[in-house]
Amino acid sequence: MKKEDAKNCSLRCLDLTSPAEALDALKRVGVDPYGIEAMLPKMSGLNLLLTGVPCKVANIIKQEMLAVGGDAAVCRGSVACSVPETDVILIGTEKQIGRFAAKLAAQPFGLKELAEAVTALIANRGRELHLLKTAQRDIILGERPLIMGILNVTPDSFSDGGKYMAEDAAVERGIRMVEEGADIVDIGGESTRPGASPVSVKEERARIVPVIRRLAAEIGAPISVDTTKAAVAAEALEAGAEIVNDISALRFDRRISKIIADAEAAVVLMHMRGTPADMQKGKIAYTSVVGDIVAFLRERIAFAAGHGIDAGHMMVDPGIGFGKTPADNLKLLKHLPEFRVLGLPVVTGISRKAFIGRITGEEEAADRDAGTAAAVAASVLYGSHVVRVHNVAMMRKVVDVAQAILKA
Repeated sequence: MKKEDAKNCSLRCLDLTSPAEALDALKRVGVDPYGIEAMLPKMSGLNLLLTGVPCKVANIIKQEMLAVGGDAAVCRGSVACSVPETDVILIGTEKQIGRFAAKLAAQPFGLKELAEAVTALIANRGRELHLLKTAQRDIILGERPLIMGILNVTPDSFSDGGKYMAEDAAVERGIRMVEEGADIVDIGGESTRPGASPVSVKEERARIVPVIRRLAAEIGAPISVDTTKAAVAAEALEAGAEIVNDISALRFDRRISKIIADAEAAVVLMHMRGTPADMQKGKIAYTSVVGDIVAFLRERIAFAAGHGIDAGHMMVDPGIGFGKTPADNLKLLKHLPEFRVLGLPVVTGISRKAFIGRITGEEEAADRDAGTAAAVAASVLYGSHVVRVHNVAMMRKVVDVAQAILKA
C-alpha cells in the first residue's frame, strides 16, 4: 500500500561534526548537486533527519521550512514526485524549526504528529538534568557523570573473570569500589563477552544474590543487577538491588518487565545485535549505526512504557561492543549527543573493550586502562550521564577532570 502521510516517518537529530559529514548526509538524501552547494553553508545549526517521507508531504515540509527562513533537503526527484518517497533534512536554527513545528500543528497528512515529534525532540535535546527514580531513592543525573563500577561474579568474564567468584572477595571488592568513588555498583553473574554461553537461572542466582544481600547492608550506593532473566532480577531486587541492567532491553525474558514495574526499580535498556553467543559473528552492517540504534531504543522505551515502567525509571545504553565493528564503536562514541533526543539518561560501557585494544595494540583486557581513560573522557565530553568501568579509582579521576573541562 502506498504511504500517504508522515505518521510513520522516523525522526532523528543529525550530530554533524564537520563539513564532510554534512556533505555525506546531503548525498545520502540524494540532493541535486546545485542544492548541495546552496545548502551546505546553512548546516551549522540544527539538522533533523526524517526518513521515508511521501513526496507530496516532503514538498509541503520544504515550503514551510522556507517560509520560516530555514530549508529542507530532499532528493532530486521529489519535487516532481517522480519517486514515491524521500528522506528529508530540516535545516535551520532551533527557533526556526520550532516555528515550523508550530505551523504544522493544524496540517493534514500526519504533519500534526510530526510537529509533536519535532517539538518533543527539541525539548529533549535541550534537557540538562534527569531525575532517575528507584524504589529506594531519587538520583539526579546531569550535574556530574556517575561511575558504575563493574563487579563480575563469574569465572569467564573477559576482563576479571574468576577474580571475584568467592563471596567474600566480591563483597570486599564492592565495598572498595564505593570507597574509590563508584556511584553505582553493577553486579553480574553471567558473562556477556562475545561468544559467551548462557548459564542457568539457578547458577546465576547463586552467584549474585548473596553478594547483593550483603552489599546492600554495607554500602550506601545503589546496586544494579546485570541480568536478562526475570527470576534472577526478582530475587536480586528483593535482596537490595535497585536497578536492572538488561543487555537485551527486555527482549530475552518478557516477564522481566512486570518484575521491574512492580518493584518500581530502574532499568537500563541496551542495544545488542543478536545474543552474546553470536553478536560478533557474520557480517555486521547497519543502514546507519547511530540512526538504527536510536530507532531501536525508541521502540524499546515504548515497549517498557507499555508494560508499566515509567520513563523516570529508564536509562538507555547504545551497547558499545555488542554486535558492532570497531568503526561502529567509535562512531557511537563520537555521536553520543544524538542519543539525547530520547529524553533519557545515557549509559556508556566502554571499559577495556576489544576495540580499544585494536587501537592501542594491547591484547590483554587488563592492560587497556589508558585507552579506556581516553574513551571515558570522550564519553563525558559528549554527554554520557553514567560510565560503566572496571578500574573505578583511575576512572573517577578521569571523569572528574573531563567534567571540570566541560564546565569550565
